[in-house]
Amino acid sequence: MQINGSRDIREILKQGLAGTYDRSLYDRIRKNWDKVAKPLDSMGRFEDLTAKVGAIQGRIDPAFEKSAIFVFCADNGIVEEHVSQSGQEVTAICAENIAAGKTAVGVMAAMIRADVTAVNVGIANPVSDAVLPFCVRKGTRNFLKEPAMTGEEVYRAMQTGMDLVLAWKQKGYQLLGIGEMGIGNTTTSAAMAAAMLGLSADTVTGKGAGLDEQGLTHKKEVIEQALLRYGLRETDTFTILQTVGGLDIAAMAGAVIGGAVYHMPIVLDGVISLVAALVAERLLPNVRDFLIPSHRSKEPAAEKISEKLRLDPVIDAKMAVGEGTGAVMMLTLLKQAALVYQSCNSFEAAGVEQYERYTK
Repeated sequence: MQINGSRDIREILKQGLAGTYDRSLYDRIRKNWDKVAKPLDSMGRFEDLTAKVGAIQGRIDPAFEKSAIFVFCADNGIVEEHVSQSGQEVTAICAENIAAGKTAVGVMAAMIRADVTAVNVGIANPVSDAVLPFCVRKGTRNFLKEPAMTGEEVYRAMQTGMDLVLAWKQKGYQLLGIGEMGIGNTTTSAAMAAAMLGLSADTVTGKGAGLDEQGLTHKKEVIEQALLRYGLRETDTFTILQTVGGLDIAAMAGAVIGGAVYHMPIVLDGVISLVAALVAERLLPNVRDFLIPSHRSKEPAAEKISEKLRLDPVIDAKMAVGEGTGAVMMLTLLKQAALVYQSCNSFEAAGVEQYERYTK
């Protein structure tokens, strides 16, 4: 992909992040909230989150008119070990349906006029170009037998995610969400979470798309075998990603980095996007400042990663759809909050004396 202004992700990881968003602008937006004719702080977390969005964008009036969701689609070689109820052919079918707007994320996004783009970063089976073609390889390797990816493959997937953020910013998008689709990716994400957090597979592994208890036990055993084989609890984040991760996770990590580099707010989805965010934060500290959490996934690792990232998701609905559905739901709520900020009467316009903020 040739994009004006695109930067090499390797150089960014070497140089580090230049800085965070404009804190003074954040404070100005928060003070403007106090002028809205309502009790102080009564919009709760949404006052902070809309201020954060505006500060990242560099706007006193946060913009939500043009938003999009990237759904990064890829297959995982670990499905050879029967860790999922479905085969790899399902990834291709679902990716096509996402591109056609026929899945949960598309239906939800249509309501708020957000665009959804399915991106092929590693689908094993053929798909049409309606799924944006950036395939690094046709599925990862079986990480129980060999590392899932080469270092070069990881960088290519990350570069894709980062470049897409820049490309969509140049198209005028103001806010982006990320999601994924890939059979076997609750296994890759659980393996990565266990390795990065130094926890057992039993602690962080869930049923994914519907395993029974026997299947869940087997899934945990496969993950623990891989963690012990490669000594992943004692190694660096990039090696963990390369060894047991997925191309979808690598691309999402790149998108998170792109959000920080190009000052684009990134709305996360569930546990797999949280794993990608933790990867990005470990590789490029302080990218978390540019992230908006969405929901508390029912997958066991989600809460632990949110705590590590110091992100507090607003929605608690025990969701586990994936695809970026949580991100769309959060975008919907953010847009509603922004309308309160932008369109409600001020105390002055309402002819009411403004509430005073008392401090001890």
